[in-house]
Amino acid sequence: MSQSLSKICVHIVFSTKYRLPLIDEKIEEELWNYLGGVCNELECVSIKVGGYVDHVHILCVLSKKITAMKLLQEVKRSSSLWIKTKGKEYEDFYWQDGYAIFSVNPYELDLVIRYITNQKDHHKKKDFKGELRSFLKKYNVEYDEKYIWD
Repeated sequence: MSQSLSKICVHIVFSTKYRLPLIDEKIEEELWNYLGGVCNELECVSIKVGGYVDHVHILCVLSKKITAMKLLQEVKRSSSLWIKTKGKEYEDFYWQDGYAIFSVNPYELDLVIRYITNQKDHHKKKDFKGELRSFLKKYNVEYDEKYIWD
């Protein structure tokens, strides 16, 4: 084969530092658009970005030219610098160091898009910790509870 082809869809989740509720309605839409734009600039086609007051969900197609770690490093770095320019209340904005990334079957993208779209309703029933634990269980990811929340 003379051409390299791939389509790796991923669902990325990460939170604000200490899961502080810093993503308010004043900034959320602009933040979602900014995060999607960073993904697109890195040739990771953004499909859906959303979240809640203390965390973000990104559904995108991972470029064959970048590692997941490099994508997350740039998305977090760039967006953290950007959000700090949006007002005094965001001067101390930081993302938590870690992240979770899960592969998504391209045939199930609609499910993930709906899930991300309905974050506010979803979080009336379950907090971020419960949500992440559910993902880790669903994807059979081993983790140590004592290190996951720092």
